[in-house]
Amino acid sequence: MRFEDVVADALDELPPKLAAALENVAIVIEDENPDDPDLFGLYQGIPLPERGDMAGQLPDTISIYRIPLEESFSDPDELREEIRITVLHELGHYFGLDEERIAELGYE
Repeated sequence: MRFEDVVADALDELPPKLAAALENVAIVIEDENPDDPDLFGLYQGIPLPERGDMAGQLPDTISIYRIPLEESFSDPDELREEIRITVLHELGHYFGLDEERIAELGYE
């Protein structure tokens, strides 16, 4: 199982309406966050509900960090599930959800 394939699977499993709402956002895989090496994922950008005209703007970025995820979850099934949760957590930020609401949805 390749890490990249698991991230792609998590995105492929998004409901069609949710996937269709993704605009001007790049999802990238990085080894780790240089400022917080224990971080699993990070959303950087302007949440969808706060956006105006994004013409000419660089895309928002969702980073998924491979090393901390792989080191924290050695079981392949647990790793797959945590990658899914991390992707959904960061997408929650993209859609304007705060940490409290994301936790209520079970994606913390």
